[in-house]
Amino acid sequence: MGAVLSLSRTDDDNPQRGFSMEGNVHRRTVVLVEGTSDQVALETLAHRRGRNLRSEGISIVPIGGAQAIGRFLDRLGPQGLDLRLAGMCDAAEEAHFRRGLERAGLAADLTRGDMEAHGFYVCVEDLEDELIRCLGAAAVEQVVDAQGELQSFRTLQKQPAWRGRNHEEQLRRFMGSGGRRKIRYARLLVEALDLGRVPRPLDGVLAH
Repeated sequence: MGAVLSLSRTDDDNPQRGFSMEGNVHRRTVVLVEGTSDQVALETLAHRRGRNLRSEGISIVPIGGAQAIGRFLDRLGPQGLDLRLAGMCDAAEEAHFRRGLERAGLAADLTRGDMEAHGFYVCVEDLEDELIRCLGAAAVEQVVDAQGELQSFRTLQKQPAWRGRNHEEQLRRFMGSGGRRKIRYARLLVEALDLGRVPRPLDGVLAH
């Protein structure tokens, strides 16, 4: 039997605002991710694989930044609603997730392997890095071109701060420049993936 849960976001630009724990939607599993782009990537991948997360009782919830993980784990974990949990974070935020999991009573002295056993996966750098490495820079640039943004990307490449960086770093910066662009390209890049070559964190979270 799933717990009664609703986590609704009312502010697209500030996802840490507007969350509510009230509602009447039954969920058995909650996947906690840092931002909306992570949510969109996972939902798009699930759809491409023919899965209906809602009918499976799975909700993917952007928490508005890794520092909020403890609050969500307290409410949803063993000391709260005791739901089945999973999650995904950037490498730079791994410590926040680890401390939150330990504080929530899931385990102590967690290694990354322990976190994965609990369904929490860490991106090598971040979501954009994972997707760019799986697709390859040339394929990602084709997606950018199809969106009519290749000239904007070329402009970024010429900027002094980015001129000497490798292609993948430049693309990662371009994808991450603006919340709405991050969200849009999260969907587009997952749609472009070969389903036989999916970033390990996304694959692991959906398989948990």
